[in-house]
Amino acid sequence: MIKLLFHFLNIIFVLLYVYPGSLLGYFIYRDFNKQPQLTSDFVVSSNHVYAFLLLSILGLLSYLKNQKKIILYLFSISIILELLHLVIPNRSFQFYDLFGNIIGVLISLLLLVLVNFWRKK
Repeated sequence: MIKLLFHFLNIIFVLLYVYPGSLLGYFIYRDFNKQPQLTSDFVVSSNHVYAFLLLSILGLLSYLKNQKKIILYLFSISIILELLHLVIPNRSFQFYDLFGNIIGVLISLLLLVLVNFWRKK
């Protein structure tokens, strides 16, 4: 079930990232140019941290036996999806979004390491 949810969320991420406008902004505000904001941004985009934290946790739980591959995939997708904004109309590449993506992946890895550490005790 977790693996199915991971793949579904992965497809949703790709659709949200490559669409030339904000689909979430349209559904919530009826405005493709307005982006919903869950919390205020810190040094990085908080929305991106939350999104990639969720995606990464689901991915790591889904592929516990292939951790190296899923970690490589998660970092790759977090970078590639943001880089695509360089060529997608009405989207813009932003470093604080990219760093938010990467920090979300890193936090999920840290949580996995902590859980594994506590399980061994």
